[in-house]
Amino acid sequence: MKVVTRDASALTDADLDEFASMGGAFDIGAVSKAKDQWVLATTAREGNTLVGFMFLTLERLGGTPCVVMGLLSVKRIAKRDGVLRGLMTEAFHRALMAFPDEDVVIGARFVSADALEAFAPVTDIIPRPKHNAVGEQRAWGRRLARRYAIEPQYDQASFVAKSNAQSGFIDYVPVKKAKIAADILAFFKPVNVAKGGVLIVHGWTMAESLAKLGKKK
Repeated sequence: MKVVTRDASALTDADLDEFASMGGAFDIGAVSKAKDQWVLATTAREGNTLVGFMFLTLERLGGTPCVVMGLLSVKRIAKRDGVLRGLMTEAFHRALMAFPDEDVVIGARFVSADALEAFAPVTDIIPRPKHNAVGEQRAWGRRLARRYAIEPQYDQASFVAKSNAQSGFIDYVPVKKAKIAADILAFFKPVNVAKGGVLIVHGWTMAESLAKLGKKK
């Protein structure tokens, strides 16, 4: 699998058509909007076949290094778990290059608990079971909602933007559906997917972990 990142502004109409035709959750309108909203675009290919893509931006929110994930989509193929790992490794690699020796926040939107697999290497995830988020942790939810331009729809108590918030999210369906704990599923109960709702999740990659996660093989 070949994973390549370039400036989103360099994407052509043919690139966007290919993204929209891959078979994921995002149509041509969504990917065209993503081109204008996000700085980096990543593609994952097996041979000449597009099997995944991602839009993201590396920036500082409140002075803290952050990977703001706009959207990520993985084609429904047998080896899609490897595609997800490849895309996330690229995101960590870009963070390592941009913010060496710093702890970095990773933020994304989710519509399904299955897609939380993308954050498997991330620590101190908020929200998480059996943890009462404190003020600064809730502030990160608000910062990300503001960055996603969905703050009016965002409820900081539940970490949910209740409608019209799906311009981007982690679009991933596992090959084999794992049993997900009830206390994790509970975070998604307020998410009205039909109305465009999302759960905003963030976590940390400590500098020492990022050095490993972002190392390309």
